[in-house]
Amino acid sequence: MSGKGPGMDITALSALAEPNRMNIVELLRDGSLAVGEIADQLGIRQPQASKHLKVLSDSGIVEVRVDANRRIYTLRSEPFQELDSWVQSFRHLMEDRFDNLDNYLRELQNKEKP
Repeated sequence: MSGKGPGMDITALSALAEPNRMNIVELLRDGSLAVGEIADQLGIRQPQASKHLKVLSDSGIVEVRVDANRRIYTLRSEPFQELDSWVQSFRHLMEDRFDNLDNYLRELQNKEKP
């Protein structure tokens, strides 16, 4: 994946920001689905589902395989592993900030004691 940091892909994040695409990803968590099944479950037209699936495919989030006249979509795990690694890279920073806040609150409590 390409991006501006280790494991982060702006294209994938942008693709996931759109609610219909996020709903498609949620559906595909439970397994592969054909375009028609996705459209039916989301209550959208098939061309609309296909448009969203193209964006997800272009960003590397899903892969497609042809089965007779059906296109079957499956989530790829790699983009989510990379996204998880990127999020984890912030864990230390956030823990430090929470520790600093905890220390500050203790100082305030100690100042309030008679």
